[in-house]
Amino acid sequence: MAKYVTFGEIMLRLTPPGHDVLFQTPRLEATFGGAEANVAVSLANYGEDVAFVTAAPANPIGDAMLRELRGFGVDTRFIRRCGDRLGVYYTETGSNMRPSKVIYDRAHSSVSEVEPGDFDWNIVFDGAKWFHTTGITPAIAEGTAKTALGAMKRAKEKGLTVSCDLNYRKKLWKWGKTPKEVMSEMAQYIDVMIANEEDCQKCLGIELDVDVTSGKLDASKYEALARKIMATYKNVQYLAVSLRESMSADWNNWSVVLASKDRFYVSKKYEIRDIVDRIGGGDSFGSGLIWGLNNLDGLQAALEFAAAASALKHTIYGDFNRVSRDDVLTLMGGDASGRVQR
Repeated sequence: MAKYVTFGEIMLRLTPPGHDVLFQTPRLEATFGGAEANVAVSLANYGEDVAFVTAAPANPIGDAMLRELRGFGVDTRFIRRCGDRLGVYYTETGSNMRPSKVIYDRAHSSVSEVEPGDFDWNIVFDGAKWFHTTGITPAIAEGTAKTALGAMKRAKEKGLTVSCDLNYRKKLWKWGKTPKEVMSEMAQYIDVMIANEEDCQKCLGIELDVDVTSGKLDASKYEALARKIMATYKNVQYLAVSLRESMSADWNNWSVVLASKDRFYVSKKYEIRDIVDRIGGGDSFGSGLIWGLNNLDGLQAALEFAAAASALKHTIYGDFNRVSRDDVLTLMGGDASGRVQR
């Protein structure tokens, strides 16, 4: 039985080598990734029993995706094999002042065609204690929005903790309702909310006066944001926010904050230069927080584990954070020397 369950879309990722722009060379490197799948892989790497729920075509691409997830130890038995295609996204790795770019080719993917009755959440949640999804899933289509909301409601009925990364994606919200209409309803079932300032503004309509392009963020302002959200959504027990100070595509300062009902915590700040790949950084933060809340003593420790896990992800190519629990604990403990381990 899986103790943790995540639900969302996984895609085929196609990326030119190194820092090339798309089609600068005829080669594209193929990997897999998607927010909720990324969280599942991290939790599995930390030694947890985790299941990923999605829909994927019964073709060689879908088969390869299943092999990849199973290789990490993720439970794939609840993945529906249906539809005609796995969604695709193309990405360019930015450099210096040239930003990274993402281009989606995910219309009519298998998961975009799911409906609420396609998954038996009573069976999926049997023995589970935690359910995680993101705001990307309801942005895909009306069917995925209804399915995600239904899963959250059922999870709460069965006593699971529900976490959600709001993850606003401007390019996806095209099926009719606005992000605020959908996410404000979903937010009523969230225990642990993960977001950044844009997510809170676009998904919940709650503003924060910060300039994210300035390269410097004031962590104290996020406490006021947390209080606004937790006053509106009294079910939210914790709000975690990532603070990315972007000097360039290669150089970011990274820290995270966590608000409980009565306290506000700020993590250590990591200066990350020569970034290998920042995609999946937020998912590694979310999965690190989930693991820390369930396994470490105290909220500050949970937050520091999440921050360290995400900092390490910036050093790894691809969506998945391929680090172990001990790797994260070592960095969390202060060893950032990068010396060879023999």
